[in-house]
Amino acid sequence: MSVLSGKNILLGVTAGIAAYKTTYLVRLFIKAGAHVKVVMTPASKDFVTPLTLSTLSKNPVYSTFYDKEDENENELWNNHVDLGLWADFMVIAPATANTLSKMANGICDNLLLAVYLSSKCKVYFAPAMDLDMYKHTSTKENIQKLESFNNVMIPAESGELASGLEGEGRMAEPENIVNFIENDIISGLPLRNKKVLITAGPTYEAIDPVRFIGNHSSGKMGFELAKEAAILGANVILISGPSNENVKNSLIKRIDVVSAEEMYNAVHEHYTTCDIAISSAAVADFKPSEVFTDKLKKKDVELSIKLMPTKDILASLGKVKKNQFLVGFALETSNELENAKGKLKRKNLDLIVLNSLQDKGAGFKKETNKVTLIDTSLNCLEFQTKSKTAVAKDIFNEILKKYNA
Repeated sequence: MSVLSGKNILLGVTAGIAAYKTTYLVRLFIKAGAHVKVVMTPASKDFVTPLTLSTLSKNPVYSTFYDKEDENENELWNNHVDLGLWADFMVIAPATANTLSKMANGICDNLLLAVYLSSKCKVYFAPAMDLDMYKHTSTKENIQKLESFNNVMIPAESGELASGLEGEGRMAEPENIVNFIENDIISGLPLRNKKVLITAGPTYEAIDPVRFIGNHSSGKMGFELAKEAAILGANVILISGPSNENVKNSLIKRIDVVSAEEMYNAVHEHYTTCDIAISSAAVADFKPSEVFTDKLKKKDVELSIKLMPTKDILASLGKVKKNQFLVGFALETSNELENAKGKLKRKNLDLIVLNSLQDKGAGFKKETNKVTLIDTSLNCLEFQTKSKTAVAKDIFNEILKKYNA
């Protein structure tokens, strides 16, 4: 999954021959999971058609301040302010010398420039012009001025130009524009270059080759935490017990385990090099002291299975903790706060996430959760029932406050 997934991208297209490349650029944004709207200058329609960009973006294309709704000349206003507010960021590609000059000097004579001037989001621009135009002092000054406004230039590339000259001034290739933006976004993320270890799901403790002791955990909470960590730029090690949950993100490495012993070993293999560890897995507390090699046959007699404790993964991490920020979960049915606070201290945690099975919407195999976060000062931050995606955001918001403190 790309960091562009779910982002609202406003693409501004100006009147340069490189405008034909915007068809590929839109496709790449869509493939990355982004939502795309296109604003064109009137003259850019001589180089690429609005119909093409509308079809590819799956949205209307805007080029004038109003559209005629029907043959009766009813006019609809294209609200430039709303377009600017919709966008997570704006990309102007190609950005001609003419448009760069207008952007730098606040000239507003078309819809694209009105959207640019009213936008609150980050703006990227990809210059495209002939060699001498690109090197002209006025163009350089305009680019410097735009960068002083915190706009970000995607540098032009060298190659054959429309004039037949060879040199710098070609608009960056669509793939390079996407890579540039992705890398720029990642560079500003709070967990960039951080390693986050997350455990998720249940463990299954074998009785025989067929049967096991387990629990009802789906792993969804842990997977949502992994997704949120990746959104924040972290390299994520997700160690999961048996789960039907899936995640596709280049920043997430999934390690599948079955038993508590396997999870213990996998966790300790990666713990020493991680910055943040979150133990959200529902690890079995007990396992059979003997695993039968053959399937047990059903008989009309009682069967007793002797149990022994599994290794306490979270406690073992607390004992060897150095600079890691360690987060645990407590699923309780009674004396919730007291039990969670005791676990926080006993296992040397930095934060504990309390669930109560008494709360509606919390617990296993649900799309929602209701949590209370407790820190080392025993401050309690209680949240209402939310989707597990939203809960993951709440947890990481608190981690970032404490981790960066």
